[in-house]
Amino acid sequence: MMQSSRRAAWGIAIALGALVAAPASAQLWTEDQRPSACHKKYDDTGPGKDVIYVPTRLQTVERMLDFAEVRPGEVLVDLGSGDGRIVLAAAKRGANARGIELDEGRYKIALCWAEETKLTANAKFLQTNIFEHNFTDAAVVTMYLLPGLNLKLRPQVLDMRPGTRIVSHAFTMGDWEADRTESVAGSNQTIYLWIVPAKVGGTWNITPKAGAPMTITLNQTYQRFEGTTRSGERAGKIAKGSLRGDQITFTVVEDGGTTREFAGRVVGDKIDGNGWTAVRTGM
Repeated sequence: MMQSSRRAAWGIAIALGALVAAPASAQLWTEDQRPSACHKKYDDTGPGKDVIYVPTRLQTVERMLDFAEVRPGEVLVDLGSGDGRIVLAAAKRGANARGIELDEGRYKIALCWAEETKLTANAKFLQTNIFEHNFTDAAVVTMYLLPGLNLKLRPQVLDMRPGTRIVSHAFTMGDWEADRTESVAGSNQTIYLWIVPAKVGGTWNITPKAGAPMTITLNQTYQRFEGTTRSGERAGKIAKGSLRGDQITFTVVEDGGTTREFAGRVVGDKIDGNGWTAVRTGM
């Protein structure tokens, strides 16, 4: 949910809607209906709020979860979870979803709504600051935060397990290019997906099953990298270096134009390749 000044835009919350289907007695309110009983019970418009509350539309929430390919049993953490709509939608898909929300009113709404929809087994909420919460157990992180907050979170996100999926509604991660971007059909909503890349910067010794060993030096910028190679007296360069989580691909272009393709999986300071292995020898 979006964070900025010291007001809450409750009128917007009334106009927007719910996420998951449930029995009629526990139906989450839809975009053309009034809020649920939980929204009426807890008022979050009082003084001292640090959040402008702009709920994510139903259609956008579902596309965010589709984007992340959320699977049953996975841990999803929603940073700035507001009234809990993304967490509840993920819980309905079988994820172990956790919402982090500082505002007391919206936190109470989320707890109430989870009870109302009978999703408490898979939907949990914590009232705390997103920067004071450890979410490194997440396979998926969702957010609807302003660009400055995204940038502040970026170092922590980049230290997460390679392959972790990060989905943002509306706002980017600065110069970290998204792996995928989509404009949600029928709306002006944009969502972004990043896949946390393994860290491969440094010097590696490659041992192929056939041929001479080779030393490569990689300079990494997020999921892209370039570098140089040396095998005996022969030098070359790295082209098309790319990471998708822990999956690495690159092309070695030797002097004279000969090329070789490499693909493998990064496991800490080792790479297991198809017909080759590598060990990092320096940063």
